[in-house]
Amino acid sequence: MQDNQILENIRDNELARNHEYSQLLCDILRSRARGKSPMALVRTYGCQQNVADSERLKGMLAEMGCEFTDDENDADIIIFNTCAVREHAEDRVFGNVGALKSIKRRHPSLIIALCGCMMEQEHIAQRIYKSFSFVSLVFGTHEIHRFPKLLYDTVTTGRRIVARGEDDGKIHEGLPIVRDGTFKGWLPIMYGCNNFCTYCIVPYVRGRERSRDPNMIMSEARGMISAGYKDITLLGQNVNSYGKTLEREKTFASLLTDIAEIDGDFRLRFMTSHPKDLSNELIDVIASSDKICNHIHLPLQSGSDRILKLMNRHYDRKRYMEIVEYAKKKIPNISLTSDIIVGFPGETYEDFQETLNLIREVGFTSLFTFIFSPRVGTPAAEMDDPVPYEEKSKWFSELLKVQEEIAAKRCESMVGERYRVLVESAKPDGELTSRTEENIIVEFKGSPRLIGTFQNVEITRARNWILKGKLA
Repeated sequence: MQDNQILENIRDNELARNHEYSQLLCDILRSRARGKSPMALVRTYGCQQNVADSERLKGMLAEMGCEFTDDENDADIIIFNTCAVREHAEDRVFGNVGALKSIKRRHPSLIIALCGCMMEQEHIAQRIYKSFSFVSLVFGTHEIHRFPKLLYDTVTTGRRIVARGEDDGKIHEGLPIVRDGTFKGWLPIMYGCNNFCTYCIVPYVRGRERSRDPNMIMSEARGMISAGYKDITLLGQNVNSYGKTLEREKTFASLLTDIAEIDGDFRLRFMTSHPKDLSNELIDVIASSDKICNHIHLPLQSGSDRILKLMNRHYDRKRYMEIVEYAKKKIPNISLTSDIIVGFPGETYEDFQETLNLIREVGFTSLFTFIFSPRVGTPAAEMDDPVPYEEKSKWFSELLKVQEEIAAKRCESMVGERYRVLVESAKPDGELTSRTEENIIVEFKGSPRLIGTFQNVEITRARNWILKGKLA
């Protein structure tokens, strides 16, 4: 039997076992429910990859006969899918989990489960187990595919379960999905990370890079497009390294090309790109396709070569600007966004000024900005960090002011122009919120019936971060 046939059989057996546990849970959960059907709440913290994981958890819950609620008081099952990237996200989880204690006291049959990146950290999992006795199930990112069995075990034995698996290098395909949106969707193409930036916990909690089979990705993409999805974002910790773990190597640029050639009226995005792996081939592909958004999220983190080296980012300021200049040459209206960490250990004000200078030089559309947050288990957490938080906060404010000026100037330059936007939601005041392919928000008056459609809008005025317009 060929290796790929063996893998196919293993996958089919896992799916069959999952389905068996889900069917057993249908009756068990219905008997415990306070209403006609068991109600589940899945709350997601952190990145889009967590959102995609939660959609698969919801798919498995739906197979168990669950319906969904956003109200904790109505839920028979509550799952928090957690994020470990920043301390603030962890603090929110602990606070919100603690608030569930009173609900559990009123409804003893309530099942509370915690999963995701935080749970892959030993010290976090132990704190949950010791301090939150009302939490029944704890499982990490490598155990999501086993959720039906884990839930079955905890409800049938009454035991509290902690499951933190080792990275087995596998991708568990075929899990059911209940997507959060109807016209915007997330499509994971790979998992894990090999970069080991010194500040980042992701490689430790998500494991090594592994790419999905391109045929599975194409099948899922066709399904989303057929279902009417208009805005599809391809996900990976570093999409530019897609394909390196496949038997027959395939570049991200070629995968992007294949998806863009599927028939349908949709647009493609992707995140996140690591500068060390972004190729001219990828920029050429974006420039050549009407379906791929003219937007690249390209995390910079710092404009200082000294700090970039301490961060283990594997590129310098010169290389970053070479990418930017080529992108602007090939795609004149390219929108560049980025991540910036302020106050990395050892950073001086002079280093920070180099970051500000590069931000002005690039002219980013927007930035995701953070004050350095040490993560237990990363090298940066052990580095000497002499600059007080109060000083870092001043730098942070200075950064926000510079970026606000850049964004305001860009938005002002768009007044009078027409853009094709995807209408995303309606505001209480009757305005619609939409987004350009450059990932800029445009608000305009219109009927809620336009939500989920592409419209042409003329920009009438600009604010710092948001454009105002009218239907063209």
